Amino acid sequence: MVVMALQPWPQIRKGEKAHPVPSLQYHLRARGFTVTVDGDFGPLTDAAVRAFQKQAKLTVDGIVGPKTWQALVVTVRRGDTGDAVKAVQDEFQTRNQSEDPNNAPLVDGVFGPRTETAVVGWQEFLRDNDEPAMAVDGIVGPMTWQSLISGMYLG
Repeated sequence: MVVMALQPWPQIRKGEKAHPVPSLQYHLRARGFTVTVDGDFGPLTDAAVRAFQKQAKLTVDGIVGPKTWQALVVTVRRGDTGDAVKAVQDEFQTRNQSEDPNNAPLVDGVFGPRTETAVVGWQEFLRDNDEPAMAVDGIVGPMTWQSLISGMYLG
């Protein structure tokens, strides 16, 4: 077994068109910014990132790196609803290797039992294989977000 440590937060910027741009866009929406979740880090997403960075008193450069991610991610748990929950669900759909979208939580913005089961399973997998410090609590906090957004075990 190859043991991997928790991967670092990715650094993304305008022009990117792949994972984790949808998570970024869902989180911007969760923070009140009007962006379309289309996986394209275009001018509107760039403007929202810069506005968020200014609001959070971060360096305003449009680059989403560790400090921006840490300030942006929203902790979610069972019973929560909204765009941050959609980000979690989209991360699991992105990792779904089957042709059947029902094999992962649907992206409906409702953190119910199915999403919680997926989160707990992911946390157990990471704790057992990569990151002994990973809490297995079904809550998507900073460490779980980092593991998802960093692209661990993506294809």
